[in-house]
Amino acid sequence: MKHLLTALFSILTFFSGVGFAQVAKGNLFIIGGGDRPASLMQEMVATSRLKPADYVMLLPMSGLNADTAFYYFNQDMRPVCKNVIANLNFKAADVNNKKWLDSLEKAKLIFISGGDQERFMKIVLNTPVYAAIHKAYQKGATIAGSSAGAAVMSKLMITGNELVGDTTLKSTFRKLQDKNLDIKPGLGLLTNAIIDQHFVVRSRYNRLLSAIAKYPELTCIGIDESTAISVTGNHVKVVGQSQVIVMKRPLELKVTEQGLIKMKDLQFSIFTAGDSFLLSN
Repeated sequence: MKHLLTALFSILTFFSGVGFAQVAKGNLFIIGGGDRPASLMQEMVATSRLKPADYVMLLPMSGLNADTAFYYFNQDMRPVCKNVIANLNFKAADVNNKKWLDSLEKAKLIFISGGDQERFMKIVLNTPVYAAIHKAYQKGATIAGSSAGAAVMSKLMITGNELVGDTTLKSTFRKLQDKNLDIKPGLGLLTNAIIDQHFVVRSRYNRLLSAIAKYPELTCIGIDESTAISVTGNHVKVVGQSQVIVMKRPLELKVTEQGLIKMKDLQFSIFTAGDSFLLSN
């Protein structure tokens, strides 16, 4: 029996280290942009389970002015959080700064500010900064973000650019057409979903419908302003003042000879504060 237990332990150890991906201990708190009311920030702080010695780290690289991003984030946080808040504005020359990386990895709450998600990922992708964010998440940190900071959460990131016809950047797509959605690599904290932001107020339905048509196996989530989803594993809770739109499982998805998207049916849900759903079920 002793030898059998030893063998079983060796097998389990092998598969836990090699065969299975590590389950993250942290949470995601993804805000759709817009104003950040105190009640929303309080929910984020509560999700983070901050202890007095823990600190919060702002990553402002999506925007052009790191000091402005820090000022407004600090203003929103101070009524609900007394912990130390630090600002790490990584540039290409800083991505191997060991002191900065250690601080990032040990943060209990990491917040990615708004701006341009492509600008953020150009600095972070395939660097030790990317790895440090994932290490913090694996160890139990909450990774949060708003607007562009929401878009970067998924493995496949919506840039907002259209690829067909008039490609002038607009707040919403003007067509439902195949090969029109520009997708770039994101942080990959969500691997089974795509996030869109400012969703209801900017009427981004065409954009998310384009995403579900391109990636029908994924859950596509549109988060409105002053609203967030709190993600723990496969479980999602809605908080804030507006709505979250979820699209799943298109049926009889096709593309016409003219490149137009069509489908017979689609699971379409609208959630408000207090509602919960599963990313995959």
